[in-house]
Amino acid sequence: MWGPRTDEREPAPALAPLIDPFQRAITYLRISVTDRCDLRCVYCMAEEMNFLPKRDLLTLEELDRLCAVFIGRGVRKLRITGGEPLVRRDIMHLFRRLSRHLDTGALEELTLTTNGTQLGRFAHELADLGVRRINVSLDTLDPDTFRAVTRRGDLKVVLDGIETARRAGLKVKINAVALKGVNEDALADMIAWAHGDGMDMTLIEVMPLGEVEGDRTDQFLPLSVVRARLETRYTLTPLPDRTGGPARYVRVAETGGRLGFITPLTHNFCESCNRVRLTCTGKLYMCLGQEDAADLRAALRASPDDAGVTQAIIEAISRKPKGHDFVIERARPAAVPRHMSVTGG
Repeated sequence: MWGPRTDEREPAPALAPLIDPFQRAITYLRISVTDRCDLRCVYCMAEEMNFLPKRDLLTLEELDRLCAVFIGRGVRKLRITGGEPLVRRDIMHLFRRLSRHLDTGALEELTLTTNGTQLGRFAHELADLGVRRINVSLDTLDPDTFRAVTRRGDLKVVLDGIETARRAGLKVKINAVALKGVNEDALADMIAWAHGDGMDMTLIEVMPLGEVEGDRTDQFLPLSVVRARLETRYTLTPLPDRTGGPARYVRVAETGGRLGFITPLTHNFCESCNRVRLTCTGKLYMCLGQEDAADLRAALRASPDDAGVTQAIIEAISRKPKGHDFVIERARPAAVPRHMSVTGG
């Protein structure tokens, strides 16, 4: 599908980096390659979803072209997300193309967030292409709870996929959304499991994105409460570590492992935000919690030259806000109407 090209669009290191109005350098791009997923997690999607028609999606070649522009302007980390990124047809073609930036040193890290269902198929190839670590979204180790949360998932498939990824040499981090009345009493045991297998773990507050069945205030569990409960079992020591995302980390003395907390509702983590999000339709969101977006698809398709899309990106970054203003009590039915699967995790 990748025709012969005379211009490989390699990044130009001399170009000015992307700096937002608050003097934050934008070095991290998250790309949602599809809004589709093979699960229907209750906090993320409605049970009956209307997915985007394929004609609305950027082609894999267009995604590759946009990534090259961002890398040329100083982006050093790419995270491929969805939906579930590994369900997009021929997605490994994109990983093969993007891996060239790892070979040149222009890109420091190529990674992805996945629900784990497809890791059995793709983990070894991902490792061969230079992916070194991945995030796996997993909220429970109980098969019945897992099926209830995902509405259709098989926990064994995910656990087997995680094991395949670890055997392939990928460093796995577990992301778990804290859900009131669902997994709150099992999180301490999940931490012991993850750390016992050498995996970091991050806990996340449910985010008010997209309309789902039920009221998110019924799902919301403040991580301040979770942390207080964990401290009755574990000794948590704050760490200065940063991995390019919003998590704040602690060391768990009893396991030796690292635990992260992402708290968009109880603690705004935006002061050092270095990231933007690109959707599978070419919309660039400067903030996960805001609706302002730039249409890069139009600029991309207007000309084979990258000048127009570069200018559109620069203008978009000039509007990047200082932070989001998620408040769970205002999130009825949703603080932001688009689903998380549209923007990317």
